[in-house]
Amino acid sequence: MAILKIVTLSDPILRVKCTPVAHIDKKMIKVAEDMVETMYAAPGVGLAANQVGLNFQLAVVDATRDPEKYGKNPIILFNPKILELSGKKTNEEGCLSIPGLFEEVTRAAKVKATYTDQNGKEQIVETDGLLAQALQHEIDHLNGKLYIDHLSSIKRNLIKKKFKKYRTHEAE
Repeated sequence: MAILKIVTLSDPILRVKCTPVAHIDKKMIKVAEDMVETMYAAPGVGLAANQVGLNFQLAVVDATRDPEKYGKNPIILFNPKILELSGKKTNEEGCLSIPGLFEEVTRAAKVKATYTDQNGKEQIVETDGLLAQALQHEIDHLNGKLYIDHLSSIKRNLIKKKFKKYRTHEAE
């Protein structure tokens, strides 16, 4: 498996609505496996294809609080879609494409979503907690939306300024 390069906030692919995956083959499964490896290495709880520069609807998530302690439980989602949202919950959220910056985001507390797994079988997941948050976050990515889009314009602009400052210091 390979660790992929994660693109950051300035990359326009993060704003692209990704193309559905028409056929799940060995190459597509290899990409998914590389994304899982990249997610763990980052470390993060989710990763969408456009975060590694790819324009198709594929995301991976693992909401295990501590994969090293409790074991890894990755979910590979091709063409995921949210079917139902209910309730509201506010949690701290960050993004591997906006490293080191976190903010409180309000999302649905419970999610019902559908996706195709790596075996080509349609799956439905109904969940809450961190997995619900991660699913919403990654499906947003596949639709060209970032967690900062859920913030007020003032907070969103502050994150962007902090990110630019962080990138400047990183380059030095």
